[in-house]
Amino acid sequence: MNTEPVVRWLGRVAYQPTWQAMMDFTAARTAETADELWVCEHPPVYTLGQAGKPEHLLFDIGIPLIRIDRGGQITYHGPGQVVIYLLLDLARRRLKVRELVWRIEQALIDLLAEHAIAATRLSGAPGVYIAQGEGEGDSVAKIGALGLRVRKGGCYHGVSLNVDMDLSPFAAINPCGLAGMAVTQTRDLGMALSSTEVAESLVCHLNRQLERA
Repeated sequence: MNTEPVVRWLGRVAYQPTWQAMMDFTAARTAETADELWVCEHPPVYTLGQAGKPEHLLFDIGIPLIRIDRGGQITYHGPGQVVIYLLLDLARRRLKVRELVWRIEQALIDLLAEHAIAATRLSGAPGVYIAQGEGEGDSVAKIGALGLRVRKGGCYHGVSLNVDMDLSPFAAINPCGLAGMAVTQTRDLGMALSSTEVAESLVCHLNRQLERA
């Protein structure tokens, strides 16, 4: 069993300096550096992955766009969304990136299942989704997004879960590069937990998944 990561509660923090801090932390890692989970939320910001296409920003609504070094396309971060960055030594945990992505998704799925919300994966599109409607061929809405970067055996970036936020900025993008993808959040699905309570629960589920690695 691996040692649980140190959990740091950052509160609401600007995106750019937090990203720089993740890079600095990863660059300075040694074999003895403890893994960490950084829990936070951000003021409104769009982030575009390293291979992301700018055209997935459909129109300018005055929210800054930052091109960053994680995988994936464009996403939105804002108040009321839980963000957890996973700063892990993958070699020490004997984790491949694909398995880590699966475990992060499973942590979200398990958390939502505790509140009778059925979530699922979507082939070829990392993240967690909620079925919309009950008939065959019905659409899905995205509730959780993730993206990672690996450098010298250490990963950073992480996962976001929509809890109780203004979802309208998602209308200005193709979320994660998926044209027409709807988004949803736990509040609209009847989950009464606050953002802090959701973050605490998600930390527990992420630790549970990491312990199994």
